[in-house]
Amino acid sequence: MKISTALSAAVLISLWLVGDGHAGTDASAQLVGTWSVVLVDNILPDGSRVALYGPQPQGLLMFDRDGHYALQLLRADRVKFAANDKSQGTAAELKAAVEGSNAHFGYYSVDPGRHTITFQIEHASFPNWDGTVQVRSFNLAGDRLTYTVPSPTTDRRATGEVVWERLR
Repeated sequence: MKISTALSAAVLISLWLVGDGHAGTDASAQLVGTWSVVLVDNILPDGSRVALYGPQPQGLLMFDRDGHYALQLLRADRVKFAANDKSQGTAAELKAAVEGSNAHFGYYSVDPGRHTITFQIEHASFPNWDGTVQVRSFNLAGDRLTYTVPSPTTDRRATGEVVWERLR
């Protein structure tokens, strides 16, 4: 279906994007590379957490030197389509595939003074994000990048927390 096509496109584009270029600000240069997801949680007002992509989320985030990025997130425990054909997926299979994945790509910039990453999303598996600009507060500690999502699409009362680890 269209989600799988978007994910495939995001992966191919991300491979193309991580090429040679010119480093931006020092903070931007520190983000350049490939990151593996560690945690994707919604933190509810009572402090409890919901693991949006299960206990072992899978995903990559790639930043290149020219300000491009690509991000993919998946549940590790996604169920395969019985028909082995995404155009033949049942309503339940399609729903689970959409809820168990997230991908977007576009441009990024870093404001080191405010400790924010701004994502200018060109396209996303969640079409409401196409063409949007989203700002994330972040912390970079060694090879660990953590950012917050102030108003996640899955629960507007929550705050999202996403943790990435640099791949070497």
